[in-house]
Amino acid sequence: MSSSAGVDVHIHPPKVEVFDVPAMTNTDNKGFVRPVRVYREKPYGLYMSRTADHPRFTHLELWLLPELGLRANVFHFVDGYRPQQRLYLDVGRFRGPDSSGRWHSVDWYLDLVDNSGSPLALIDVDELFSAHAAGLMTTAECERAVEISTAALVGAAVAGGVQAWLNQQVGEPLTWLDRESE
Repeated sequence: MSSSAGVDVHIHPPKVEVFDVPAMTNTDNKGFVRPVRVYREKPYGLYMSRTADHPRFTHLELWLLPELGLRANVFHFVDGYRPQQRLYLDVGRFRGPDSSGRWHSVDWYLDLVDNSGSPLALIDVDELFSAHAAGLMTTAECERAVEISTAALVGAAVAGGVQAWLNQQVGEPLTWLDRESE
């Protein structure tokens, strides 16, 4: 479906989130402020763990990795939903902490999905092109999104998996608190 300007109606601005470490909250892309169970700050990024009131998953863990331009997510899905998915990576701009202790994320549409038994998959390329055509992303941002995605795809292939590549990039194993307790 298109508007009169020829822009797809379903195209949305880049998703923006705030991770307020001092307040122990996460303001999601729809503006909902959610309580956070755990924040951990490291020199290379921010870990977050919180519950979710979503029909497909009950808990979310993530790492914001600013230098890599990635947000690595583990969704704790309800039984039977996407049982093969291990990691879901958002490509974008991630910064923090600011002077108030908050971290900020801007999702640049491209995503990488790590499913057991399959190579890392790049998805939502069409969304990136549509966002650029609609003036929601600059050419420089689109180029950077492609560079980030390419680095992750190649890195994961060479390292034998995306988790191994991420660990190499940050210099230690990225830990997932709620996976450790499963």
